[in-house]
Amino acid sequence: MPASSGLISIIGAGSVGSAIAYSLLLRQVVADIVLVDIDHDLCQAQVQDLTDATFLSNVRIRQGGVEDAQKADIIIITAGAKQRPGDTRLDLIDRNFKVLKSIILSLQPLRTDTILLIVANPVDILTLFAQRLSGLPKGQVIGSGTLLDSVRLTGILASKLKVSETSIHALVIGEHGDSQCVAWSTATVHGTPLLKVLPLTEAEREEIAMTTRMKAEAIIKVKGFTSYGVAAATSRICEAIIFDHHQVLPLSHWQEEWDCCLSLPAVLGRDGIISSFPLDLNEKEQSFLAESAKRLKKVVEGYVEEL
Repeated sequence: MPASSGLISIIGAGSVGSAIAYSLLLRQVVADIVLVDIDHDLCQAQVQDLTDATFLSNVRIRQGGVEDAQKADIIIITAGAKQRPGDTRLDLIDRNFKVLKSIILSLQPLRTDTILLIVANPVDILTLFAQRLSGLPKGQVIGSGTLLDSVRLTGILASKLKVSETSIHALVIGEHGDSQCVAWSTATVHGTPLLKVLPLTEAEREEIAMTTRMKAEAIIKVKGFTSYGVAAATSRICEAIIFDHHQVLPLSHWQEEWDCCLSLPAVLGRDGIISSFPLDLNEKEQSFLAESAKRLKKVVEGYVEEL
């Protein structure tokens, strides 16, 4: 796939931001990537390292500032505190709200057609904050949401069924965090309901859901952070935007019904979220989703005066 002539800026040159840059570079999503970080030396070193890989794709990568980020088709925000062992993603909010607010205020005025992609955690709450602080239409401010969780779930199910992951359609919805929910009732294998092909007990479903939910924590406990999976998921999101794929992905976006941002399938293209995609959930899953929204709204209420 030839690189688009567009520009993507990544704010935050740490383990996640640099991995995203590397993934975008190898996938040739755009011709130009700008890496921005308040740690000038780290950012410079990351760019120098990444430049050594550009011979594989002819994509240009450079260090830049806020004025460069303002020109981007997509601005990816990864900057913020890392999740420490034992932290929930919601534990990060105090640290990362201030970082996000500072970044978005410094980016003003934003291009009216830019897409703001939030990858920092807690992603659902930060996506809502970014929508309110940026002044952009809600559909142009997106969180990476449960896309990676859904990829993890699909991998587990594919292994059990011994089929390709591309044959399985299964989604994690709600919060990218502890209150997330597997939409078992809508999961399919090549069009056939998954639970007919793989008749899992309630306990087995719970175990798979927990393994999916806890995978990041298991990785963080050993190596201190996750980066490659989120980088690949972010690249997929950027491809769908830049090339106007109209792909359906589980992303964190504004939900009028739930009065918050959380993940449900959405049609994604050059203008951002084109529409939410309907999902026929059963009563139990609908209840889980309502509880997820309630949990997120309760946290947001504590920050209303600061927005």
